[in-house]
Amino acid sequence: MSFRSILQSIVEGCGGGLGAALMGNDGIPIEQVSAGKGASAMPGDDVGAAGVEFGRILEEIRKASDALGGGALTETVVSLAHFTLILRHIDDDTFVVLALAPDGNLGKARYLIRRHLLELREEL
Repeated sequence: MSFRSILQSIVEGCGGGLGAALMGNDGIPIEQVSAGKGASAMPGDDVGAAGVEFGRILEEIRKASDALGGGALTETVVSLAHFTLILRHIDDDTFVVLALAPDGNLGKARYLIRRHLLELREEL
């Protein structure tokens, strides 16, 4: 299964998915998909840009976790007025970001990302 098809199945299956991107820690999107026209509240339909901006924050969260002895960062959820972002690490160098509508199914979205982690890792 390709990155695109894995991301598309997560976006379509979670209920309220707006788009998803596979990101490198360097801020470069590897692959991204969108739910389609009219379905997205993302500015410019660019989940990759959100991944870049919020990916910077992940590094600060990692540093804070290390300082507190909390262990490795696995997932971060950022709830905003117009959408929710789920950022999940795949390995040390990549993470997936999923944009979800405010009324989307957060639990199912998190489940689908976890369910597809192995497939994403195998594609890397």
